[in-house]
Amino acid sequence: MPEQKTLERASKAKRAGKSPSTQAGAFVKEQIDHIREGKHGAKSAKQAIAIGLSEARRSGVKMKAPKKGTTSEATRKKAAQDTKASHRTKKSPSTESKAKRSAASTRALKRESTKAASHKALSRQSHAASSRRSAADRSAAAKKGWATRRANAAKGSRTRHASR
Repeated sequence: MPEQKTLERASKAKRAGKSPSTQAGAFVKEQIDHIREGKHGAKSAKQAIAIGLSEARRSGVKMKAPKKGTTSEATRKKAAQDTKASHRTKKSPSTESKAKRSAASTRALKRESTKAASHKALSRQSHAASSRRSAADRSAAAKKGWATRRANAAKGSRTRHASR
C-alpha cells in the first residue's frame, strides 16, 4: 500500500494536468526510497521501477499497458491485471493464504540487494532506456521540455510584473 504523501503527490500532478507517467513517478520514487532505506530490495533498477508502476496502476493512475512487442506477454498481462485491480471496490478481509503469500513476497524482497537503487544503477538503467529510443524521439522530448520550461519562465515573469 502506498504512503499517503505519495498518493497526494500523484493526485497533485494529476490536477496540474501532468501525464500519467509523471503521476506514476511519485510511486517509483517511493520504491527507490524504500530500497535505499532497506525496507526491501530489488534484483535490478528495472524491477524497482516495475514495482512502482504496478503500485501506480493499482492506485488508479491511468497508465496504459505496454505495447505488444515492446515487453513480454507476462508484463502486459500483469499491467492489465493491475489496472483491473484499481477498479475494484473495497477488498474483502484478507484470508490466511493471502497473508502468507504477502509475507513470503516481503521476505523474498528483503533478501534482495539494495544496490538496485544506487545512483550508478539508476543512471545505467536510464542510459540504457534512452539508448533504445531513436535520436529523433530523444530530440523531440528535449524540445518539448525546453518549450515547457520557456512557457513556465514567461508565466512567472508575467506574474511578477503583475504583482508590482
